Amino acid sequence: MSENSFLGSDWHSRIFTGRWTEGAGETYDVIEPATGASLGRLGAASADDVTTAATRAAAAQKQWARTTPAERAAVLRRAGALWAEHAEEISDWIIRESGAIPAKAGLEVSSAEQICYESSALPSHPKGQVLTSNEPRWSFARRVPAGVVSVIAPFNFPLILSIRSVAPALALGNAVLLKPDPRTAVCGGVALARIFAEAGLPEGLLQVLPGGLDAGEAVVAAPEVSVISFTGSTAAGRKVGEAAGRLLKRCHLELGGNNALVVLPGAEVGPATSAGAFGSWMHQGQICMTTGRHLVHESIADDYVEQLSSRARNLPVGDPAAEEVAIGPIIDDKQRSSIREIIDKATADGARLVAGGPGEGAFVPPTVLTDLTPSNPAWSQEIFGPVAPVATFSTLDEAAEMVNASEYGLSLGILGDVGMAMELADLVDTGKIHINEQTVSDEANVPFGGMKDSGNGSRFGGAEANIEAFTETQWVTMRSTIADYPF
Repeated sequence: MSENSFLGSDWHSRIFTGRWTEGAGETYDVIEPATGASLGRLGAASADDVTTAATRAAAAQKQWARTTPAERAAVLRRAGALWAEHAEEISDWIIRESGAIPAKAGLEVSSAEQICYESSALPSHPKGQVLTSNEPRWSFARRVPAGVVSVIAPFNFPLILSIRSVAPALALGNAVLLKPDPRTAVCGGVALARIFAEAGLPEGLLQVLPGGLDAGEAVVAAPEVSVISFTGSTAAGRKVGEAAGRLLKRCHLELGGNNALVVLPGAEVGPATSAGAFGSWMHQGQICMTTGRHLVHESIADDYVEQLSSRARNLPVGDPAAEEVAIGPIIDDKQRSSIREIIDKATADGARLVAGGPGEGAFVPPTVLTDLTPSNPAWSQEIFGPVAPVATFSTLDEAAEMVNASEYGLSLGILGDVGMAMELADLVDTGKIHINEQTVSDEANVPFGGMKDSGNGSRFGGAEANIEAFTETQWVTMRSTIADYPF
């Protein structure tokens, strides 16, 4: 993190508008959640900064859309190579700024690399159809760049959840306004600015604008912005969607989840609890796909709880930048208080605390709760923390009802007999189903999204979904001579 590093020091107290400049918002400290130490200072964008950035982006986008597919693809390929080249430094930032363990940080950087390579194929991907017509003419539908895309990304996977929209949007000829979460704006914003600048992206096409509520409202409302890609909580997503709807703008919402892992009768308990532990406690449970509910068949439930609790007690908790741990810090005081409050309310409402608990300081240990009613907050709410609530079921229909009782529909894992799992899969409403895997899974080439309160049906990832997300359909007709008209 020295001045001679790849990220350098020119970002300190600044925002990125194609070059590092002072923002009109107040500068703020980048805090390491494990220690409370300051890692540097970042600038913040005001609403006026965003307005200026949107105008600049719209001007740059016109020329970018006219560049050849080969030129745009080359920028994305160079960006992919740069993620690999600077993986160690960027991973270190992810560890310290977001509280990630090294394996999770490495996953983010390698995913960013792959997303850029996948996106590099988009400029030359077919983007149109030849249509039939009742008139003597040729008729086509073609996909054209949307224009300026605003990307609003969260803290939990700051790099992946920024780059998965930024890279395909740029590849398809758009300009991007990126508003990273201020808590992780270095690994989720500064790193992208540096990578794409080094890769040769022309100035003004990617601007990084961390800021508060006013900046967030501005990246949605700016007249030049035609598409908003938002990843975050359902509550915040509703507000973004309402604002976008009022302005008649397309808005892709990737929101929360209270995902279920169903453990079928006859499932091998040891591997099932390993999957359940990973699903609930990876990155301290701060993932939209986290396993928030364990539905275990009554015939193996006691054994499952015992083995899951044993795993919880043996997972080391601590600062991932200083020691080898499985569980790092919660992102900030507000989130820690929310998790602890839910654990306390759950036990007050009759849940049994089998392992873990509220913890202290920056850390919440892996926690197992049982004896929960459907209304218990640890069962009904998205916790966004390392808490594994366990309940039992007796029949497949009962399991389906329990899964579908949640207002969310993002991801589902089913462990056990494949035939039985396929039957259950046909009964549930969810955007993703993983048979004999836990709930946390994503790849650069697959469409990602949820149902119900987990999103508005939009998808990211893979050529078709990305082209649908970040382009507009335009109808074009051609005749050999000017048509005759009765006027």
